[in-house]
Amino acid sequence: MTGEEAVDYIHSYGWEAHAPGLDRIRDLLCRLGDPQRELKFLHVAGTNGKGSVCACLASVLEAAGYRVGLNTSPHLERFHERIRVNGEEITDGALGAVVDQIRPAAGAMPEHPTEFELITAAAFLHFREQGCEIVVLETGLGGELDASNVIDTPELAVLTAMGMDHAALLGPTLRDVAAAKAGIVKPGGAVVSRGGCPEADEVFCRTCRERGAALRELDLSRLAVRQQNLEGAVFDFAPWERLSIPLAGAYQVENAALALTALEWLGEKGWNIPEEAVRRGLETVRWPGRFEILGRDPVFLLDGAHNAHGMRAAVKSLGALLPGKRLTVLLGIMGDKDAGDMLDLLAPLAERVFVLRPDSPRAMDPAALCALLAARGVEAHPCASVEEGVKAALAAAGRDGAVCALGSLYLCGAVRGAYSSKFQRANPGQ
Repeated sequence: MTGEEAVDYIHSYGWEAHAPGLDRIRDLLCRLGDPQRELKFLHVAGTNGKGSVCACLASVLEAAGYRVGLNTSPHLERFHERIRVNGEEITDGALGAVVDQIRPAAGAMPEHPTEFELITAAAFLHFREQGCEIVVLETGLGGELDASNVIDTPELAVLTAMGMDHAALLGPTLRDVAAAKAGIVKPGGAVVSRGGCPEADEVFCRTCRERGAALRELDLSRLAVRQQNLEGAVFDFAPWERLSIPLAGAYQVENAALALTALEWLGEKGWNIPEEAVRRGLETVRWPGRFEILGRDPVFLLDGAHNAHGMRAAVKSLGALLPGKRLTVLLGIMGDKDAGDMLDLLAPLAERVFVLRPDSPRAMDPAALCALLAARGVEAHPCASVEEGVKAALAAAGRDGAVCALGSLYLCGAVRGAYSSKFQRANPGQ
């Protein structure tokens, strides 16, 4: 099977008609020899910051000399981004080979696995075959019933920043959402939490107590930011001083601090993570689509803020890093998101908005989104394509303005591609 054929096969099995649960992924992995049982994991769940924390963890562990698997979702431009070993995406040949193993096993099951279950199995097979010493594993949705939760007790479970998201699937209250995320806590395990959300923290503490798991929360009193701009940040996280990350969002230093808290505990558990690896790993971490700077003239930012919690963090960063800039926004939102809350946060900063439709059947209709923006006094224009939106936003912003594309991770890849092919080709000196 070619890489393209493998991706087409995986994408042909949605999840909507399937009951949530771990029975299918357990059955599939059993038929494949349970590759996950030969791997060690850092398991990461939460509402926002999961990908950034995973990227920091993987980068530092790689700098420390380990062979590191990284499994994240969704991808921005290419499916292969989801499965990496020491920063290298799975190749077409390797993807085809693991899916060749999976397809007959999945086809023999009473109920065929879903897309995400197939991806999870492919990742575990690849990581085993690549001899990964540790895997940084991001949940897809929730935690308790997420396919990634098929693993046994990980080295650490990491719970990132919490907020409301996927209420239709995880529950209508923050406690419900937190309970779903807390499902990755295993009996006798070790858990690191971002903290700072009392309702969620109460759930996490109770879950850890009931399951005999040790819990540590991020101590923000150890964190001091020395410098923060569009290039990234320099910060202290006692006892470390003058650490630097090339991630621009104001929230990224807290994601890095959470990763450091987890890495400290790994060190106590016997993993060799010297200070030089910490510094080099953070200095070289990359995580596209999260307050990513695509251009400078005008400033063009891309951020995957896709719910109210993420929008609040993005708006805070925009206000801090682009004070006084006229903000032109490219926006697309999924129909199942809390659009009203997101727009209430964004409206005060937006001079105008060009509305796009993310590449998903769940995308909100641009006309409906324009109406919501107009009701908040914001000039809004629907665009027929991402390319049209990028071109219009750049023209409206002018050289002294700023453009920010946000609202959905499903937009990020298309915006990056449109910016590169349309704008940079027309301005080769940038």
